Parts: sequence; structure tokens; C-alpha cells
Amino acid sequence: MSAPQIVIGSDSNWRSEVEQSQVPVMVDFWAPWCGPCRMVSPVIEKLAGKYAGKIKVVKVNVDDNQALAMKYNIMSIPTIMLFKNGKDVDKAIGAAPSDFYERMLSKNLIA
Repeated sequence: MSAPQIVIGSDSNWRSEVEQSQVPVMVDFWAPWCGPCRMVSPVIEKLAGKYAGKIKVVKVNVDDNQALAMKYNIMSIPTIMLFKNGKDVDKAIGAAPSDFYERMLSKNLIA
């Protein structure tokens, strides 16, 4: 298992990192003050390592990137979204266990 590749997403790199990505992208919309976000973060990092080379993981701080949060109607955090070919294909709101995100990935990416 290689070291997880986690990209810090922002308004300025969203297009190149997510919309133009050659691999599917799991985006974690979060904020430092959000307790459930801190619970989900290690789960997402573990998945980034497990699926290294198959997916890209991007973390977007909604406080710093409000335009992105508005664009994707992020009303609650954490919100985990999957993007494939630049389009959002799945979304999960709130903290969930690792196997939930594993199913989300296999349903959308491995198939």
C-alpha cells in the first residue's frame, strides 16, 4: 500500500484536480471545526492509500472555498462526493463507517 495521495482542493485547482482528472475523484468537503469531519478524515485517508492509483482523494475546506461549496449545494459537512470524468456520480452526507465508503466506491468506480 503506497502513501495516500491527498490533494488540497481549492477554487483555483478544482478544474485541473477534479474536472480534468484521468482517474475518479473522491472529494471530502469538510471544515476544521467540524467534529464528524475529523472522525471521517482518517477513514478517507485510509481509502486513499488502499485505492492509490485507482482514485484521487481531494479535501476541500468549505470555509476557504465557499464558491465550490455553493456550486455543489453543500449544506452539511462532512459531504463526500465521487466524481468520474468531471461529473458528480455519488454523494454521502454525514460521517459513515469505512465499509459504507467502500461500497460507494465499488458501486461507482470498480464497476
